[in-house]
Amino acid sequence: MHRPIPRLSMAILALLLALPGHGASAAEFLVRATTVPEMKAVFGQVESRIVVPARVRIGGTVRALRVSQGDEVREGDAIALIVDDKLALQLDAAQAKIAALGSQLDNARLQLERAQQLRSSGSGTQANLDQARMQFEVATNQVAAAKAERTVIEQSAREGTVVAPATGRVLTVPVTPGSVVLAGEEIARIAPGPYYLRLSLPERHAAEIAEGADVMVAARGLTASADRSAPAHRGRIAKVYPEIVDGRVIADVEVAGIGDYFVNERTLVSIPVGRRSVLAVPPAAVRTLHGIDYVRLATASGEADVAVILGERFDEGGQPRIEILTGLHDGDRIVLP
Repeated sequence: MHRPIPRLSMAILALLLALPGHGASAAEFLVRATTVPEMKAVFGQVESRIVVPARVRIGGTVRALRVSQGDEVREGDAIALIVDDKLALQLDAAQAKIAALGSQLDNARLQLERAQQLRSSGSGTQANLDQARMQFEVATNQVAAAKAERTVIEQSAREGTVVAPATGRVLTVPVTPGSVVLAGEEIARIAPGPYYLRLSLPERHAAEIAEGADVMVAARGLTASADRSAPAHRGRIAKVYPEIVDGRVIADVEVAGIGDYFVNERTLVSIPVGRRSVLAVPPAAVRTLHGIDYVRLATASGEADVAVILGERFDEGGQPRIEILTGLHDGDRIVLP
């Protein structure tokens, strides 16, 4: 007669455990409006802070070309050889001139020695000795001048070797072997870095961007959906240029890890252009059922699941948050698992 009582007690206990608020304790999260940066995705173009041209120092023909676009070079590396055939002829002429002046110098030395002997014996005059000494000094200076001219020609021949002015990557090589170049022309353009991102923003954002603001550089590529799993890079707006060109504001962004990008390569950059008020909850408060996102709302009469539309994810005070676009109001209490 007393057996139904335990069964009834067990049924009541199971019913109480199934009701909200019983069993495992659940925490609540108070929804409050918070202000977050308004981010705008724009294209940034990778550029090198310095681009150095490697120029030829003499005119001539490109005999050898040792670099091509994209090569890494170090400062002082030989990247091309320029040959001027006239330099070899000028060097032969300088050698012949030195030989002729050397013969004149030897003759002037003999004349000076003879004049000194005659003057010592008393049969020569001082005038003849002075003239012989002058001719010897003139011949000596002429030989020295000829050797200096030969050194200039030799130096010009050595300057036919074009060296890299800096360590970096070769951007362009506008010549080919066999090309005729003049002194001062470019053989190659080298980008030693450092690399940065150049942004071009609409004029309406001119008053909203500021130097020192943090930006997020998306994964390498032109589409944000190319690889969402790839980590983004954090950068900083280093400079905002004061002049607006064609309705665009120019800004430079410094970011680590873009040294392996192509120069002039474009990538997506999210920059702060203002602030907005949002409602956000912890990601753990959101559960998805049949493709619809829900949060559990605590009300005076109990708990209720409310369908919501999610927005962006961000960090607030070091805690992850997810934006709620519709479905909640400021002051709502959310039940956390």
